[in-house]
Amino acid sequence: MFVPVLLFALGLVLLIKGGDWFVDGATSIAAKLKVPEIIIGATIVSIGTTLPEVMVSATSAVQGLGEMAYGNAIGSVICNTALIAALTVAIRPSNVDKNSFLLPVCFFFGAAALYLIVSYFYQDFTRPFGILLLAIFVCYMVITLVRGFRHPAETAEDENPSEEKEETWLTKLLSPVSDFLDKHEWFRDIAALVVGAALIAFGADFLVDNGTVIAVELGVPSSVIALTFVALGTSLPELVTAITSLAKGHSSLSLGNIVGANLFNLVLVNGISVALAPFSLPESKQLFGHNASLVLDLPLMVAVMAILTIPALLKGKVKRWQGITLLAVYAAFVTVQFFF
Repeated sequence: MFVPVLLFALGLVLLIKGGDWFVDGATSIAAKLKVPEIIIGATIVSIGTTLPEVMVSATSAVQGLGEMAYGNAIGSVICNTALIAALTVAIRPSNVDKNSFLLPVCFFFGAAALYLIVSYFYQDFTRPFGILLLAIFVCYMVITLVRGFRHPAETAEDENPSEEKEETWLTKLLSPVSDFLDKHEWFRDIAALVVGAALIAFGADFLVDNGTVIAVELGVPSSVIALTFVALGTSLPELVTAITSLAKGHSSLSLGNIVGANLFNLVLVNGISVALAPFSLPESKQLFGHNASLVLDLPLMVAVMAILTIPALLKGKVKRWQGITLLAVYAAFVTVQFFF
């Protein structure tokens, strides 16, 4: 049992670090190609932060672990909203830009409505449905890019030039490598892109394989492990972003990123997984004699997003009571997963 837990943790580390390097490399390459910053943020960075979820769910689906693929995608939406966004809002409520907030919120609830219809009436995710979800993702990206080109955001200049740092024995030892990378920026960026993608792939394998072993050893359904531990693990990039944004006083930025990531989890992560290997709605977990996916997971996914976004759209701000409420909901959700 110790080895699977250790490899599970290693998978999380590889996913997080791989995603970090992938985004850094891709962003730097895009900047060198003179791609507008708004486009970089709307495409490469946003997709890069959801790569852990994409890789874990896709790997799970291909391996025939539909419960893991489903649980990771839906669990990540719940975790992002009721834990990560909730922490941000509870600690530092902020104003919300309604114009930038409205588009991803509308797309999310539209896609969620479609997902609920398929779940409740068919309970079977087919390849055409996966392709439809990916089409929604493409549509959202096109609209976002068009709006970005029409209303580009101004790029702030760096007012604090980097100061010369004191050299230590370690920096002196590594200075030849550092000098080489500084002189060959293209090599550095491409290496970051390739190595980051490789780490994400290996991390996803470790996470899925050992998460399944842990679930079997504990007698817990794979969907429960995916809805909690795996979802939290793959949401760590969003958590790091939220904490960083909060520390720098940009809590509204963190909120917007989380809503966008939730949309990507629903249409991109689910879409790729279902298109690669269709699967049925998980039925291994029962709650009060009914499928837990239908009576808890899916309704809760919509409910927590409604608690977070609807007051924000109506009032133009998020308040502390929303964050506290969502944190209480998440605590109850995790408790139900393991004790009922």
